[in-house]
This record gives sequence, C-alpha cells and structure tokens, in this order.
Amino acid sequence: MESIIVPHEADHKLQRAVGSGTENRSVETNSLRQRFLASIGAHEYFSPEMWRAALTEFVATACLMFTLTSSIISCLDSHEVDPKLLVPFAVFIIAFLFLMVTVPLSGGHMSPVFTFIAALKGVITLARASIYILMQCVGSIVGFLIIKTVMDHNASQKYSLGGCTTHGVGTQTALMLEFVCTFVVLFVGVTVAFDKKRCKELGLAMVCLVVAGAMALAVFVSITVTGKSGYAGVGLNPARCLGPALLQGGILWDGHWVFWVGSILACSVYYCFSLNLPKEGLPL
Repeated sequence: MESIIVPHEADHKLQRAVGSGTENRSVETNSLRQRFLASIGAHEYFSPEMWRAALTEFVATACLMFTLTSSIISCLDSHEVDPKLLVPFAVFIIAFLFLMVTVPLSGGHMSPVFTFIAALKGVITLARASIYILMQCVGSIVGFLIIKTVMDHNASQKYSLGGCTTHGVGTQTALMLEFVCTFVVLFVGVTVAFDKKRCKELGLAMVCLVVAGAMALAVFVSITVTGKSGYAGVGLNPARCLGPALLQGGILWDGHWVFWVGSILACSVYYCFSLNLPKEGLPL
C-alpha cells in the first residue's frame, strides 16, 4: 500500500520563513553594495565628463614631466656658480602655467598628492581619484619616455633621467623632508585652493600663484637645507618619481617608497589638521 504524505501547515510556514529570510538577506546585500558604490562615486566610471577630465590629467602630466624635468636638467647642466638655485624658479614658472590651464578643466592635480587630499576632503569621489592617479602615473611614464628618447645618453645617466633619489641624505632624512615639504605645500597652497570664498576673492591667477609659489618654496628648502650635493630635493609628486624609476631603474628604486609614504603621511596629517582650522578668521 502506498503511503500518502500530507504537508503539515507548520511545514508551509517554515518554508515561507526560510524564503523570506533569504530574500531579506539578498535585499540587505544589495543595499550594502549600492551604498558602497554610491559612497565611492562609482557612477563616475560611466561619466564621459570624468573621462575627459582624466584624459586632461594624462596629457597635462605627460607634458609637465617633459617640460619640468628638461628645464631642471638644463638648470643643473648650466655653468652657473650654484645652478640648484635656478631650479625653484623653473618649478614656479612651469607649475603656474600648467595650473592656469588645467585647473578649470580637471582641477589641475597632475599629482597623486593633490588628488589624494582632494579625495580625503570630499572635493572629488574615490572613483575619480583612482582614475586620476592611474592617468597621472601613465602620463609620467609617457613624459619620461619622451625624455629618454630625445635626451643624450650620457646626460640621462648623469642625472638619472631626472628621477627622485635619496642618494646623499639617506631614507630617514629624505622621508622627513618629503613629509614636511609636502605638508608645507598643502598648508600654504591647498588651504587657499580648497576655500571657495577665498578663491572667488583672489581669482584663478592669484590662487595658481600661491600653489606654484608653495611648490617652489618647498623645492628651494629641500635642496638647500641638507647641504648635500648628491640630493636632488623632494619629489612632491610620486607619479613623477615612478616614471623614471620604471624606465631607468638602478638607484631610482632605492628608497622609492619614501616619495609615496611621505606624501600619504603628509596628506593624512594635513587632513586631520584641516578639520580643526577656524571656519572664519578674526576681523581685520
């Protein structure tokens, strides 16, 4: 005789409860995923405007690396009594020109330092920051590849393709200088650049002058304070250090981490410091 099994009402309730729990977990997972994607600004990965800005960062970084490094090497190769003192002037002029052109287009970052602090401050999304940094690194490689192609081989070897080194001061001193000088640039330049009220009062040209001046000041301090002839100064731009390290190698990899860690530490400390800045200054 065949037995007939009749489902009990409790079994149906159990099945509905299990099904409901699975659906709830699925909804919660989707909700968390959506919140995460929204928090990093993932929609910008599909934004043509963002990709146009990223392309601007790529082209601007490549051109900046080519012109800036070529000018610095020309200064160092001149027959002046102390050619290092010419470097800050070259940095100031070239940085100012590039900032004037790129700030209205992409924000004028051209360096992971400015992109990272902009992401921390909420000026740009993490999604945009990731693409910007990628484009800056690729742009640096392209810019230094052009330099390597056109530059005399002996000059390329003599100046290590204009790359970043810790030679002459050691990693600890180089890390301290990278941190302090990057912080100075952020404190002087970014404090003004990220203040909408002051930007409107000063105008684009004056803001670019302040940022470029802060960069030139940091370079001047770093190449003079140590008194070491083998030290080329702070990088202020990890992407600028990455390009020649990949193309030239050798001593450029020694202490390469300094230029990334120092920049990240400076951005993190400045971000924490900026949270405690007064919202309004004292009346003049």
